[in-house]
Amino acid sequence: MPLRFALPLAIALASPVAALELDAMTDTERDAFQAEVRAYILENPEIIREAIGVLQERERAAQLAADAAMAQAASDALFNDGHSFVGGNPDGDITLVEFMDYRCGFCKRAFPEVEALVGTDANIRYIVKEFPILGEESVLASRFAIATQLVAGDAAYKDVHNTLMEFRGDVTAQSLTRLGDELGLDTAAITAKMDDDAVTEIIAKNRALASQLQITGTPTLIFEDQMVRGYVPLAQMEQIVAELRGE
Repeated sequence: MPLRFALPLAIALASPVAALELDAMTDTERDAFQAEVRAYILENPEIIREAIGVLQERERAAQLAADAAMAQAASDALFNDGHSFVGGNPDGDITLVEFMDYRCGFCKRAFPEVEALVGTDANIRYIVKEFPILGEESVLASRFAIATQLVAGDAAYKDVHNTLMEFRGDVTAQSLTRLGDELGLDTAAITAKMDDDAVTEIIAKNRALASQLQITGTPTLIFEDQMVRGYVPLAQMEQIVAELRGE
């Protein structure tokens, strides 16, 4: 943070006389006050770091409150939209929603850790929001995954989802057909469904929801009403869950 922004906070924390009304001072008094503040800061430069820390914590608290309000306002679309895959424990005490993109490197990095969290904690309800934002290959992959769910159900969707999250090649019609065949799916039916209006509508709804929640990147994880933008390691996810449970 530039010094010019941190300085007013540093003054407020550094000196009780900062509460004086500067406009009521004479020019001589104001010059003396400014010189005293400057001297204090030069003698105690760590006060600037302290002030920045206070400001950052206040900003973080404000962001958490804003995120919680947005999540609560969109709770039906987040947790009960009727089309998103629901895994883990459907009756779990904590719901985790993930906005993801199959071409997102950080989503792929987070994938085994999200799987570990849901796999080891028997009380997490896990919802996947297809949110393709990284180009045509992302859209193609999401269309294939959603079409799989519509044609073959949740179990087949999860197999495709897992495979695509670990996939490292180019996403093409040919590679998706090969993927579906290897999983023993009715690839022809899935491919025929990919451009269906129902698939398009699901992607559009997820994008509209992301816009409402001010989500612009992947992965974005929502633990109940707490949003985490970007990759976080398993230990941090476990800590968030524990805090939500009051542990």
